[in-house]
Parts: sequence; C-alpha cells; structure tokens
Amino acid sequence: MFLRHLQVTDFRSWEHVDLPLGQGPTVLVGPNGRGKTNLLEAIGYVSTLGSHRVATDAPLVRHGCERALVRVAVVNEGRELTVELEIAPGRANRARVNRGAVAKPRDVLGILRTVLFSPEDLALVRGDPSERRRFLDELLVQRAPRYAGVRSEYDRVLRQRNALLKSLRRPAGRRGRAADEDPYALSTLQVWDNHLASAGSELLAARLNLVADLAPFVASAYGEVAPDSRAALIGYRSSLGEALPEGFGTADGARATPEEVARVLLHVLEASRDAELERGVSLVGPHRDDLDLTLGPAPAKGYASHGESWSFALALRLASYHLLSGESGGEPVLLLDDVFAELDSRRRARLADVAAKAEQVLVTAAVDDDVPAELAGVRYAVSDGEVTRV
Repeated sequence: MFLRHLQVTDFRSWEHVDLPLGQGPTVLVGPNGRGKTNLLEAIGYVSTLGSHRVATDAPLVRHGCERALVRVAVVNEGRELTVELEIAPGRANRARVNRGAVAKPRDVLGILRTVLFSPEDLALVRGDPSERRRFLDELLVQRAPRYAGVRSEYDRVLRQRNALLKSLRRPAGRRGRAADEDPYALSTLQVWDNHLASAGSELLAARLNLVADLAPFVASAYGEVAPDSRAALIGYRSSLGEALPEGFGTADGARATPEEVARVLLHVLEASRDAELERGVSLVGPHRDDLDLTLGPAPAKGYASHGESWSFALALRLASYHLLSGESGGEPVLLLDDVFAELDSRRRARLADVAAKAEQVLVTAAVDDDVPAELAGVRYAVSDGEVTRV
C-alpha cells in the first residue's frame, strides 16, 4: 500500500498543496512551524478520521475558512482508489470515494492504513489511560474498520446510561431500593445495562484479543530498541477485574468472545448497581479500562526513565506496524513526524532499519542531518506556504 498523491485545501496552515508521492522514503525538511506535521496529520486523518494532536475538527480548518478538503490517491495491490474528505466543523463531514459520495465518512476506513510515530507518543507511556485506550481503539479500527461503528455505538449507549444514572442518583450512604424510586426508571436502567453489555462486550473482547496479539511484537521491538533495558510487557487492565476468565488478553490465553464478556459484564454491572446509583455515573465498562505497560517488575508510568519511555512508545508503534503488515489489507504507510531528533543513535538506527524496508515511509525533519542515510529518498523543502522538490 502506498500514497500516490496528496492534496489539501484550507487544512491547518495550508491554503493549498498538491504533492505527488511514491513508494520508498519521502522526506519533508524545513524549520519548525512551517506546516510539515500538518501534512502528515492530513494523511493520518484519512486513515483514522481523527487527529493525533487535537480532539476536535475545528483546529484543522484554516483560520477564516468554513471547511477543509483532504484528497489522497491510494494504491493497494495494483488497485487505485481516490478518497476525499470534507471537514466542516459544526456540520456533518462528507466523504467521497472515486468521486462518488459514501453514506458515512467512516465508510472510507480501511482504504488507507497508516502507523504514525510522533513526539506526542510519549503520552502513551506517561499520559492518562484515555491515551492508551485511544491507541488500542485506533489500532483496532485499522485492523478491522467495523469497530469504528462498535465504538461509536458504545459511546452513544454510555452517554444515555450516564444521563439516566444521573437522574436516579441517590444520596451518599443510602443503600437498597427506596419506596419513592421510580420502578419504571429502574427497569429502564436494566434495558440500558443490556445495551451497554452488548456494545461493550464486542469492544472489550476485541481489545483483549488485540492486546494478546500485539504483546509478542511489543516485547520483541522493545528488546531490539533497548537491548540493555528490562523486559517490556503489556497487558489489559479491565474494570471487570477478576470476574473475567483467567488468561483473557494474554498471548497464551483463550480468545475472548463477546458472549462470554457480555455475561461477565452484566454480572459486574448488577454488583455495582448501588455504587453507580450513588455516584450517578457508569463505573464498569471499556471506558474505565487501561493498557498496562511494565518494565521488569515495575509499571512504566512513573518508573521508566525518559529514554525508556521513548523506547516503549517506539516499541508500541513498531509492534503496530509489524502486526498490521502481517495481516490482510496491505502494509501500512509509515509516518515519522520529527522523531529522529528525539532519539539516540541506537533507537534512531533501529527505527531507520524498519522504515527503510517499508513500502512507503514519509518523514519530517527540521534539518537534513536529522534523517538517517538509509532514508535518503525523494526530498521536499517545506517553507511558508510552499513545498518544493529538491
């Protein structure tokens, strides 16, 4: 899989860019603040329908404009597809494939697969659990695009259930069902329990199996990037705790099934009923989970050095790349956003070795010297409002 062409209009700082691309390495070189990252962000948006830098679409549209356009031509196994996304904050985004409209923007997911490594990835190790949940869910969607719908449905159900719990909230310390509680509302909560278990079990089972498949790649990648460090392990920490069958989410354990997870989730929801009514919020489900990262016997967060944290973040991205490359759908495009300047010589050499073998890799750097010789390919100079081949 590779991008043959990228075109953006009114995206971030760019009024218009028309950029031919090809297989192998392409390097975008220019001072910081000139828009190099914005171009990789546009590519990543087509792949994930999200930005690795901001949570909403509004900052993606150039100041003073109503919408942004991103168009890419993707070649996969000899077949070319053109994807166009119109980003319009405050209105519904629109998508086209080969100039034909599609029902929903998420229908384009899977056409372009990418793995992006950027300075923001340090948050995967040092940031909040939401960063790691997002990492898992984005990788899950890259692996199987239908999970974008599953995640969207879970978020919808969670909002509705939380609204109901808030309306039923009990004073602190009061247990059991009181006579003045609305039995209809409580039966409605049971309905939403079932909805949450249905959507949540699909998402949770998929995450557990993803972590089981990803774990060996992470251990291997970390060992190559930091051979003198402690062993790196990943595991899934679920809000269902020990109620889940032993071995779910581990490389040598049983595959998780939505049916089994739904049964456990419903059981734990029932056991958590009083606490949820007291707090007025859903306390159980995939939205409360985390990806555990450990180095030797200690958690990486809070114990890993700066170099170890970078190594772990790099290992997570390299593992994602290798996992996707070994499955159907085409080898992902590798996007490296100004990361070589952050890495020492060993980590830089390991990343360059993998990147040089990729079908297509796009690299940004502030200066030429930051880019390893193995990635000497097509080069573009990026300045204010211009991208020029050199």
